[in-house]
Formats: sequence, structure tokens, C-alpha cells
Amino acid sequence: MKTRNAVFASLLLAAAVCASAQAQSFTTTGSVAVTNDYLFRGLSQTGQDPALQAGVEVAHSSGFYAGAWGSNISWLSDLSSADVPISSSLEADLYLGFRHTIGEKLNFDAGIYTYYYPGDYPHGFTRPYTTELYVGLGYGPFTAKYSYALTNLFGFSDSDGSGYLDLGFNYEIAPQWTLNLHAGHQSVKNFGDASYTDWKVGVTRALDGGWSVALGYYDTNADELVYTNPQGDYVGRATGVLTVTKSF
Repeated sequence: MKTRNAVFASLLLAAAVCASAQAQSFTTTGSVAVTNDYLFRGLSQTGQDPALQAGVEVAHSSGFYAGAWGSNISWLSDLSSADVPISSSLEADLYLGFRHTIGEKLNFDAGIYTYYYPGDYPHGFTRPYTTELYVGLGYGPFTAKYSYALTNLFGFSDSDGSGYLDLGFNYEIAPQWTLNLHAGHQSVKNFGDASYTDWKVGVTRALDGGWSVALGYYDTNADELVYTNPQGDYVGRATGVLTVTKSF
């Protein structure tokens, strides 16, 4: 708990320091989205139900940035039973990072990201709160990012040191149409059966006024015994996802 509180305090302090600098050095962006299924690293966070999501980010001309993002979820309450009552329906994230372009095309990005799930948990339950360090590179349409868990990973006990490798290819195939390809691998330290690979094929259509529509097909090879909840719902199954986003 102390570690998590310290991380949040550091992120909030950094955001406050940024906010006190000259306003003309900052840009603020954000988005609101609705999706038929919130997938994170290939796994459904809402039990194949819709999600409403929103985020805001403040970036400084030096390359530093800080942001917050949130979504409704159900994956934790879906783990609940008479013996293990869990009440949590929200994911609230904070992050702080630094971006820089090396040369003309190589983009560097690194930072810290923390996932927080407010709610009620039974005594002895491993909290899902997770904090990761991440580093990424981008060159043209190619991106690669690695996230390293400083804490337990989303409720797996003794799993600090787990990692996620995210590879992406996003290419404009026609004006305002972008092909989205992704492959990722989640390794869960000390719990090999929970490690898995996920992938995606999709397309995004940019619209006027900051709107966009994305359609993707997702799948994983996640172990059904590990990733099937008490309701019998396998959260790593193949699925199609439609997302409408308004950026500002």
C-alpha cells in the first residue's frame, strides 16, 4: 500500500510541477470513446460488454508529459464468489513519461504507468494495482514497446518483474484509412501458465471534427483454465471490437 501511495504521490507531484510552468509551453489533448468490448492486452476487461472511456494528457515542449485515463470494467467483480466477494467496477490510470525524436524518424518514449482499481476486496486478496516502467521506439509505421512490472501484475502474487512486449504496425493505406496490426506477449513471472500471446488485425477511419471509428479482430492463445472466470466466461477468446472515439 505504501509503495502504491508513493507512486501516486510522485505522479501527482510531477503533474503539479508541470502545471505551474508557463502555459504557452504546454499542450492539452484528450479523448472520449465508446467500445463494445474493452480489451487490454487481448483480454476482455468488461466480460464482452460495452465500455465508456476517457483520458486527458498534458505535454510540455521539452518532451515530458503526464496523463490520466479511465474506463468501466467488470473483470474483478466477475471473479467474485460467496467466499471471495469483490466489488470493483472502475479502472483509473495515471502516467508520466518523456518523448523525444532522434534524428528525423526515430521516436523514443519512456515512462511510468500505474493502474488502480478502487473497490472492496476480501482479506488476503492480492490487490490488482499494478505499476510498470515502459520504454518504446517507433520508426515510420513500426513501433515496439516493453513494459516491466515493478509490482505484482494485476493480481498475480509474487509476479513483480513480469513483462509485456508490444509490437505494432500502423500504415495509412488510403487517405484517412489506417491499417492496424499488433502482436504482443505477456510473460507472468512465477506463473508460466498465465503467460500468453495476443494479436490484432484492424482498420481505423479518421473522420472530420476529431472523430474516428476503429474496427479490429483480436485473438489470444491464453490458457482457458487460467483465464476463464467463475461465470464460465473465457476472457481471451477471439472477438471483434468496434470503437468510436472523439479526440480534442
